[in-house]
Amino acid sequence: MKKIHLIRHAKSSWKHNLSDIKRPLNKRGIEACSLMATHLVDAGCRFDNVYCSPAARAVSTIELISQNLPALSIQWQIEDELYSFDSEDIYHWCRSLNESVNEILVVGHNPAFTEFCNELSNSDISNIPTCGYVQLTGKNKTSWRDLSGNYFELTKFLRPKEFMV
Repeated sequence: MKKIHLIRHAKSSWKHNLSDIKRPLNKRGIEACSLMATHLVDAGCRFDNVYCSPAARAVSTIELISQNLPALSIQWQIEDELYSFDSEDIYHWCRSLNESVNEILVVGHNPAFTEFCNELSNSDISNIPTCGYVQLTGKNKTSWRDLSGNYFELTKFLRPKEFMV
């Protein structure tokens, strides 16, 4: 059975006049990564087969989460195709995965993630927030090649606001 974990990058800064791909995280985004790290593990995120958009805010998100989970020694790959805001690009990328891979974690962007999640699981999430986490579990034996709508069930949805004091 296939499983997909999605983490939307944490809150980014608009403070500096940088191109979109170079925007860093802001203070709230940095704090959210620390806050969410252990909750991701508790939710069943195993951090195997981790793929990340090349955007600075996405890379910083997985770096900071990793720093807050030092016992896991998280490794990730940068995938240029994941710097996308279109769910069709996420589908296309997933369909190219090796079938021997059963579980992936992808760090990337909205609106692509929210649309992808809703289409894949027939859910009605209005927005995966920054540093939000979604876990999608295959309903049956699924293949990456045949990935399409309603193949997965939304099994977890975590928002940083749930854990703020």
